[in-house]
Amino acid sequence: MRIHFVGTGDAFGTGGRFNTCFHLTAGGTNMLVDCGASAFYALKQTGLDLNAISAILITHFHGDHFGGLPYYFLDAQFVSLRRAPLLVAGPPGVREACDRLLEASYPGFSTVPREFEVLYQEIAPDETAAVAGAQVTARKVQHDPHLSHCYGYRIETGGKVFAYSGDTAWTETLVPLARGADLFVCECYVRSRKIKVHLDYETLKQHLPAIAARRVLLTHMSADMLDHLDEIAEETARDGLVVEI
Repeated sequence: MRIHFVGTGDAFGTGGRFNTCFHLTAGGTNMLVDCGASAFYALKQTGLDLNAISAILITHFHGDHFGGLPYYFLDAQFVSLRRAPLLVAGPPGVREACDRLLEASYPGFSTVPREFEVLYQEIAPDETAAVAGAQVTARKVQHDPHLSHCYGYRIETGGKVFAYSGDTAWTETLVPLARGADLFVCECYVRSRKIKVHLDYETLKQHLPAIAARRVLLTHMSADMLDHLDEIAEETARDGLVVEI
């Protein structure tokens, strides 16, 4: 399994980082996990074949995690000239959320005839679904109370397990989500300050033994983390990082 960290930043682009977007490939699986608004521009700089990506898996409906979709669709229609279907998978209401986003960005674009088909797949909490050749298990996490579903994902493909927390405060859901994973990518916004909607490093450290992932990478960090990386024992993600597990 190969994970290319296209964007690892928070909503504010702290440290000059792009919004969240991970490119995951393994065997026949070729997908994006999230596609934040600014991450689409980083994606274009990678040289990746966008038409080879068969699915985009969304954790939750915040602009820094799915706001790049209008630009992805626009590029697919007029630049990349995509012809293959594109699957967008995520929490219940994924189609409606994407339509609202497309209409807000480019009025009429949600219904304009396209040269490629967009398919939508809702994933229920605790459900394991087939997405782009991978087995994806969704777990509800604690992030925005205004959203009915915010997910972390456990993705199994090619004999490997990739777990991603999504945006969340600490929740016991993260233990089964990431237990024994080959790679656990976890949001870690601050070092010790408690925030209702994001995770702090001090709390995460206490729970990592129970999770027992083979490798841990921290992402979605504020300046409080980025300015003190020399004090962080775990590995930290960065834009452009490529990991093979």
